[in-house]
Amino acid sequence: MGIEIERKFLIKDIADIPFDIEKYPHRTIEQGYICTSPVIRVRRSDDDYILTIKGSGLLSREEHELPLDEETYYTLRDKADGIVINKRRYLIPLSDIAGNLSDELSSLTLELDIFGGMHQGLIIAEVEFPTEELAVSFCPPDWLSHDVTEDGRYHNSYLSKNPPP
Repeated sequence: MGIEIERKFLIKDIADIPFDIEKYPHRTIEQGYICTSPVIRVRRSDDDYILTIKGSGLLSREEHELPLDEETYYTLRDKADGIVINKRRYLIPLSDIAGNLSDELSSLTLELDIFGGMHQGLIIAEVEFPTEELAVSFCPPDWLSHDVTEDGRYHNSYLSKNPPP
């Protein structure tokens, strides 16, 4: 069991990103939602398969992850309620993109998701924090100006049943 503490930022256009994202590692992600309340998700991230159960909340919520084998993943994915989301996730060290960071912040990673399929054109950046205090005190760089942390319409579970807002 763990607590997920994250902030989310909407990026309106890939041209708003002031660096070359292709120089960073990325993963291809496919995920479906068996249930959205509570959130029960199956995810394939490259060759890793994971079942995730999430509690309620926007900035902070409980999260449990369990490994799956490939066959079980595809069996559960076929039972997804809504569409299966596809995206490419880039892993970008915060220290590469923001100046004047504390030691706690400089060790964190920004996850930049570029969606495909029904959500083509949607770009969301997320940063997971070790504490709520650190999450709330984080001053994002200017290009992350659209904070959507408190907007549930940008949760992937919502997007599995709805077009982007």
